[in-house]
Amino acid sequence: MAKLNLYGLKNCDTCKKAMKALDQKGIEYDFVDIRAEVDLSSKIPTWLSSVGIEKLLNKRSTTWRTLSKAEQEAALSKETQSTLEDNPTLIKRPVIEVEKTIYVGWTKDVQESLI
Repeated sequence: MAKLNLYGLKNCDTCKKAMKALDQKGIEYDFVDIRAEVDLSSKIPTWLSSVGIEKLLNKRSTTWRTLSKAEQEAALSKETQSTLEDNPTLIKRPVIEVEKTIYVGWTKDVQESLI
């Protein structure tokens, strides 16, 4: 398999599940912390163009619920990128890159594609 990059947060339960499953299958990956180790201003446009805002934006997060209605509306429109850069916990996790293919989340479909 091609190089796999897993973008997420170290304390994210879904990221931990994904890493455990990949480890069990012997699939090598590089874990990249989206808060500390990545230039989100260069990654977010690629992710958005590949999967779209509805898939990338985590509307179930505590961060989303704490945003005002105006901030939520801005996040869904012209200010999507800056909102995600300012609030990395709004990015649904994990984001997995395999060459030019982007996967978001750890759903059955993602798992079937990768393991």
